[in-house]
Amino acid sequence: MDDITAAAFQVAYGTAHVALAHRAALQPGETLLVTGAAGGVGLTAVEMGALLGARVIAVARGPERLAVARAAGAHHLIDSDTADLRAAVKALGGADVVYDPVGGALFDAALRACNPGARLLPLGFASGAVPQIPANILLVKNLTVHGFYWGGYVKLAPQVLRESLATLFAWHAEGRLKPHVSHVLPLDRTAEALALLRDRRATGKVVVTTGAAP
Repeated sequence: MDDITAAAFQVAYGTAHVALAHRAALQPGETLLVTGAAGGVGLTAVEMGALLGARVIAVARGPERLAVARAAGAHHLIDSDTADLRAAVKALGGADVVYDPVGGALFDAALRACNPGARLLPLGFASGAVPQIPANILLVKNLTVHGFYWGGYVKLAPQVLRESLATLFAWHAEGRLKPHVSHVLPLDRTAEALALLRDRRATGKVVVTTGAAP
């Protein structure tokens, strides 16, 4: 694995794999809904969900970002700028697992598009709004919300991380994982790299190197 790929690999793929395979127990044939599906956290979940045999619904902003999600294995695409997310997901049969690094209104809509017995993974709050989850909806639809922080497993369950990374490295060696890095910038352009993330102009990962950009 080259250095650029390695820089983009461990946390993003580790988060997606442990969250989906271990916490949510995603099964082949289930429907996985991924918000922020073209970003560094969401895109790996799209790829991971497809690899695990799920039907993946990707939610992202605009056709270019949705095209990146499709290339990663998404089966259905929803533009978060134009679509009624709840209605669009329900029209596709609802979600069995929700992987959400965005929060805010997207999480609220995804919650209401869940099938009975679904599992939700709030992975972050890129929207700036932390969802307040109505317990009555969890009750009547038998939903489960899984809190998950990959770094916390270093102390909580390190063996889970070791086993996950061993699986991920093997899949990469077999060519089954293809990390997407949209920008590689040298250290003196770190501010520009952060702006790419802040302004949502990047897809997948942005890598900053100590040398000149390749």
